[in-house]
Amino acid sequence: MWLANQWKEYEVLDTSSGEKLERWGDYTLIRPDPQVIWNTPKTLPGWKKPNAHYHRSKKGGGEWEFFQLPEQWDIHYKGLTFHLKPFSFKHTGLFPEQAANWDWFGEKIRLAHRPIKVLNLFAYTGGATLAAAQSGAAVTHVDASKGMVTWAKENAVSSGLGNAPIRWIVDDCQKFVEREIRRGNRYDAIIMDPPSYGRGPKGEIWKIEDAIHPLVQLCSRLLSERPLFFLINSYTTGFAPSVLSYLLGTEVVPRFGGSVMADEVGLPVTHSGLTLPCGSSGRWEAI
Repeated sequence: MWLANQWKEYEVLDTSSGEKLERWGDYTLIRPDPQVIWNTPKTLPGWKKPNAHYHRSKKGGGEWEFFQLPEQWDIHYKGLTFHLKPFSFKHTGLFPEQAANWDWFGEKIRLAHRPIKVLNLFAYTGGATLAAAQSGAAVTHVDASKGMVTWAKENAVSSGLGNAPIRWIVDDCQKFVEREIRRGNRYDAIIMDPPSYGRGPKGEIWKIEDAIHPLVQLCSRLLSERPLFFLINSYTTGFAPSVLSYLLGTEVVPRFGGSVMADEVGLPVTHSGLTLPCGSSGRWEAI
């Protein structure tokens, strides 16, 4: 498992009964987590006095209960600054476990000793975009949500990357990739974090089981003559890491060689010493 264990301002304090107790800077949150199927005593005081608690509804979705939590606050990771705020369906605007991937590809970009162009698809609030830009890459950030792209821009400014070579694109990811192929644009690295289900800005429907393979096929045509890496993340239940490795192995390796690795990503749990699994990643890298 690839662990995001370099955080100073974030930690999973404890897990029990379908929930996780987290520290986000100065604030503690309780959020549901479907991986937490064990039931252990909730002895930490944060369980009784959190700053916010997201209660899942049996009918689907849920709602926040707040106890002295600001509308927005910041968290930092190795020189990057992220704005946080609780919004619908339990999210805060950041997936801390992805820091394991940021560290991996950040080092690859720095050690390449050449200009690297990165395409980040389904780029959300910009964690991977900022990590790549901080490491010296020129990044094209694509997301279907205008609000998420605006949020990512704000994170870039707060991280001292307001003038970094980042292109901010609000578009359906597959349609953008198709246009980039027609334009003849190429990228040295591709990052994608596709949702299980989603809609594009014009109502385009995305279902990962139907759309992920065709998209990887298209993206392989966007790679430059000397590609550096291709990263796929997935939070979709039932998608084993090996599925991601097969996608990369069948579409990228035959053209460019290199090697493929896939594993779960996770976060250490401070109180119990357990590791909380948080989805899967597949990594292709040039040799």
